[in-house]
Amino acid sequence: MKKEQDEIRLNKYLSEIGHCSRRAADKLINEGRIKINGRVVALGQKVKAGDQVEVDGLLVENNEEKSVYIAFNKPVGIVCTTDTKVEKNNIIDYINYPTRIYPIGRLDKMSEGLILLTNDGDIVNKILRARNNHEKEYIVTVNRPVNSEFINNMKKGVPILDTITKKCEVEQIHKNQFRIILTQGLNRQIRRMCEYFGYKVIKLRRIRIMNIKLNTKVGRYRDLTKKEKKVLFEMTINSKKAV
Repeated sequence: MKKEQDEIRLNKYLSEIGHCSRRAADKLINEGRIKINGRVVALGQKVKAGDQVEVDGLLVENNEEKSVYIAFNKPVGIVCTTDTKVEKNNIIDYINYPTRIYPIGRLDKMSEGLILLTNDGDIVNKILRARNNHEKEYIVTVNRPVNSEFINNMKKGVPILDTITKKCEVEQIHKNQFRIILTQGLNRQIRRMCEYFGYKVIKLRRIRIMNIKLNTKVGRYRDLTKKEKKVLFEMTINSKKAV
């Protein structure tokens, strides 16, 4: 906050200083875990310079940390949450990164593969806005052979969760395996799409998010390269806000 009188929403503030995403901040607020100047806050609360913000009784400070962008190959069984008190097998404790970071989006517990983590709240919001059609690529193994009818039906859109999924790219790459590129992120989307046609997902692995490809061993992470960050920023520079 540049001026003493400037006020911004608390969730935006926590996102900008790299404490957590806006969504995670709203969850903490709803659970009564955040105080400003000793008082429990409500959704929509604003914060100004000089205010003391506490999360779970600990003072939150803006340390102007260097921006962190890492690519992690998530193993099966790890949960993409920053709530380390509730979920034992959480991604934050697993990685044990030396500074505070949080995942961009999520990958369900039984899935594996690429997930990005950062302390840059702005890039999180830009990537997660579904209207921007950012691509995510997966390799999926199912319990029985796929055929051209299944592939074509998956491409056209599938009725799940009271909506029709967006048209997407789908390609068979093995008897029981296919590649799929999505531009949306509905809850357990690929699993639900397959279930609609009577298939069960045996293995689901994300191999790409936008320009970032998976190239580390399971359970390992790496920093994004300068080139990857440059392209990522270029792809999100005109990111539209949801309306």
